[in-house]
Amino acid sequence: MAPDRRAPRDRAVRAAVEHGLLTEDRPVAALLDIDGVRASAAALRAAFAELTDAPVLHAFAVKASPLVPVLRLLYEEGLGAEVASPGELALARAAGVTADRIVLDSPAKTRAELRRALALNIAVNADNPQELARLDALVPVSSTTSPIGLRVNPQVGGGAIDALSTATATSKFGVALRDPGARDRVVRAFLERPWLTRLHTHTGSQGVPLPLMATAVREVHGLAEEINAAAGRRQVDTLDIGGGLPVNFASDEETPTYAEYARLLAAEVPGLFDGSYALVTEFGRSLLAKHGTVLARVEYTKTSGSRPIAVTHAGVQVATRTVYDPASWPLRIAAYDALGRPKAGPAVDQDVAGPACFAGDLLAVARPLPALEPGDIVAALDTGAYYFAHHYAYNSLTRPGVYGFTGGPGGPVRFATVRPPQRVEDIVAEAGGGHPEALLDG
Repeated sequence: MAPDRRAPRDRAVRAAVEHGLLTEDRPVAALLDIDGVRASAAALRAAFAELTDAPVLHAFAVKASPLVPVLRLLYEEGLGAEVASPGELALARAAGVTADRIVLDSPAKTRAELRRALALNIAVNADNPQELARLDALVPVSSTTSPIGLRVNPQVGGGAIDALSTATATSKFGVALRDPGARDRVVRAFLERPWLTRLHTHTGSQGVPLPLMATAVREVHGLAEEINAAAGRRQVDTLDIGGGLPVNFASDEETPTYAEYARLLAAEVPGLFDGSYALVTEFGRSLLAKHGTVLARVEYTKTSGSRPIAVTHAGVQVATRTVYDPASWPLRIAAYDALGRPKAGPAVDQDVAGPACFAGDLLAVARPLPALEPGDIVAALDTGAYYFAHHYAYNSLTRPGVYGFTGGPGGPVRFATVRPPQRVEDIVAEAGGGHPEALLDG
């Protein structure tokens, strides 16, 4: 049964209007359901705890929501952080995530990044043999306790979205395990480095089917067993199986679930949960997507080619993937009146357009919705991951404020500011407004 998301969402939209979070001066706002995020974190922990007593670190993929209060909330819910840049590492540390719960992944780590990670004692997954050679020079002279692993690409194939499939034959990530001689070189790399104790893989995310993800995990588990047999000891003690649980963007139903994925892994890779290996996961989108909503005021309505168009303030700046690849990233849209009440009336096919100056800036095309009017509010659903946290500065549009909310049916909705709305003055400052004459002669 799908969870009842509509009722708490409707209460939050009404309260957002009443609290002045969405106004003529601030025509876009993003809402995050705190209770929903907590529930997803609990479901993830429970799914794996049901199957193993071995240590499991669920490291949230910071790229899905690089917002410090969100990272802190997840940390308080027992999750760590998977980071892929100095910026993401800084955000995790600002959120108070401890070193033992941080994992550094990136295909392009600099020597300085590696030195920093070793100094902080955070886990590092090397991406390629050249990075291992850099670590050869750094590990012996450091006093690090950083767990160090190697990312491998099992080359099991891709999913429905090429750009998000990371275990294809030519993926840029990890050591390509099926290339001639690669597997033997990986085994030898471990035997030559006693400090190399982890294997890491990640098959992809949206559009990647669960059986393909399980196949990749099975390949890496088999490689770990091979390395340990060659070493004559349990040198590989931890398997980082990545994340990538797809999200259902078609309804409120959460499918697939963490429990379904964990049970599939147990069936396909029985040794994964027998206690031989500690585990790391790196889920991101699936923890947050269903719990976020972007609200935008309708500024104008018009008709073109006999099709109604609602021109709103949310478009490519908050829904970049949807605008540029709507087939892969469709969004559900809900309609509310100016007071934040669910909009009533017969459905009319209409476009929901954004404010950016190009024709393709559309959140939805020919979408059946109650006839929208100026002052109404559109809500882009399932936008808790990647959408409002990854602003695209087209037309120098300001970043929306992000607000977490709580509140059950019997009590008031309460909001907490995650990120305040960006000011126009901030845009000017970021665009070199402090030195306008920098390019003038003399």
